[in-house]
Amino acid sequence: MSGYYSDSIFWVEVDRIKPNPFQPRKAFDEAALASLAESIRQYGVLQPLTVTRKEIERPGEGIFVEYELIAGERRLRASKLAGLTQLPVVIRTSEYSDRMKLELAIIENLQREDLNAIDRAVAFNRLVTEFGLKHVDIGKRVGKSREYVSNTLRILALPKDMQDALGAGDITEGHTRPLLMLVDRVEMQKTLFQEIMTRKLTVRDAEQVARRIATERTRKADLTPELMLLERELTEKLGTRVRIEKKDQGGKVLIDFFSVDDLVHIREIFTRQQVKEIIAEEKAAQTEAPAIIAEVEQVAVAPQPEREEDDLYSIKNFTV
Repeated sequence: MSGYYSDSIFWVEVDRIKPNPFQPRKAFDEAALASLAESIRQYGVLQPLTVTRKEIERPGEGIFVEYELIAGERRLRASKLAGLTQLPVVIRTSEYSDRMKLELAIIENLQREDLNAIDRAVAFNRLVTEFGLKHVDIGKRVGKSREYVSNTLRILALPKDMQDALGAGDITEGHTRPLLMLVDRVEMQKTLFQEIMTRKLTVRDAEQVARRIATERTRKADLTPELMLLERELTEKLGTRVRIEKKDQGGKVLIDFFSVDDLVHIREIFTRQQVKEIIAEEKAAQTEAPAIIAEVEQVAVAPQPEREEDDLYSIKNFTV
């Protein structure tokens, strides 16, 4: 194949191989690298690295040759951990453009499924901004659809804390879809993100919440200020989303829950409220009881008026 040094494999000192400056992958699993290093100690590097060759003139030292990595970052890192001094490489001509180096690095990582969603999005964005490639062109080069490329690039529209959570594996790429549905409603987006993180919402649950929030503006027009205030108070009281839906006659209250624990928590809140009301009633009854007893005692000792029947034969009722 043109571009190779006769398709030959060369052995090159590890220290002369420089990392690919266009390497899209930023996070490397240390445990996985240690495992690969152990395998390399036992069996060696089974697949050569791909590099370009550069000649650098150093004053007083003459020509110095170094190699720039195109593909094989994990193998290079693991080989260093394993203590290897030389590695097998295939040398491509230095005429390869920076774009080609980036493309090859992306393709290698995609084929090995080593890129997380954030690294992939950043790599695609570099192809767009630095090299002017269209989404469809990127898709052809990496063997993906235009929609796949476009959806990946949309991830970069998320706030940094959400991108960091995705890169760290705290949320999945599927969770980015409902979050992106609320990209123009920042506060709601933050609320949904916190619910995903704390409640461990599934992608499906997160999408249902996002769809309801997305239609919230239209629904709010049907609620009076009093109902909106009541809805907000219930949401704060129960610690979950509460929605009031008004109809021509009456309506209904919808309370979200995402697990049995959530439902138990909501029940406990209602139970505690009932207990508080019962205790309050008992205290009120105990406070009123002495007053009632005192009133009864007062009535008991008060002089009673004589009945008419007893006065019938009184002398004062007779005249001469």
